[in-house]
Amino acid sequence: MRRGLRIIGLTTAAALLAGCLAACEARRGGGNAATYTTSGSSARASVRLHALLERPEALPDGFSPRPGAAWRMPFKVADRDCRAVLEPAGGRAPLRALTGQAAVSYQGDELGEQVAVGLARYSGSEAGSHLDALAGSLAQCQTVRAPGGTRLRLRSLPVEASGEQAVSARLRGKLRGYPYTMDVVLARSGDTLVSIVHTGMARVERASTERLVGAVLKMASA
Repeated sequence: MRRGLRIIGLTTAAALLAGCLAACEARRGGGNAATYTTSGSSARASVRLHALLERPEALPDGFSPRPGAAWRMPFKVADRDCRAVLEPAGGRAPLRALTGQAAVSYQGDELGEQVAVGLARYSGSEAGSHLDALAGSLAQCQTVRAPGGTRLRLRSLPVEASGEQAVSARLRGKLRGYPYTMDVVLARSGDTLVSIVHTGMARVERASTERLVGAVLKMASA
């Protein structure tokens, strides 16, 4: 009985934390259904990219058909490399040669599950150059630490992606003291950098991440 109560208590606490994170992100995102930034790039290109992310029929089962506000990291990342690989999924892609970008998030059915998606379009071959740089940063991001009991360690995550180039990894550990997982995938589809962060308070299935990657890459190439 005591064990059952402990399990119920942990589940309730995790649910409250997940709800708090969702509410905080909504406030930080300004309540917008989706966010895209241009920073000197073409607003028209950003609108086109945003339209690609409003095709919920392309998402696998288990995720909300309605895109939400662009994802924001639920912790402050001091490490430059770790910050660099997480920011593009929230609409903060590298700026050099950027011609447009869009970012949204989708809620999943599992506890605390969320998918952040960012598309950033570049002129010339800069999408590939940025992906190469981000691959280097991902390799250097061994541990994410933040105040309040957050510590995530980098793990290998082989993910099959149909993009021209792709790199991926898993960050697993504790978020404010609770189990937390982040699957990070960065890929290139033509002139577009595709960034995906798949998070969850419980176990995040690699197969689910792969299905998401395939769906998002199809959106990007439409």
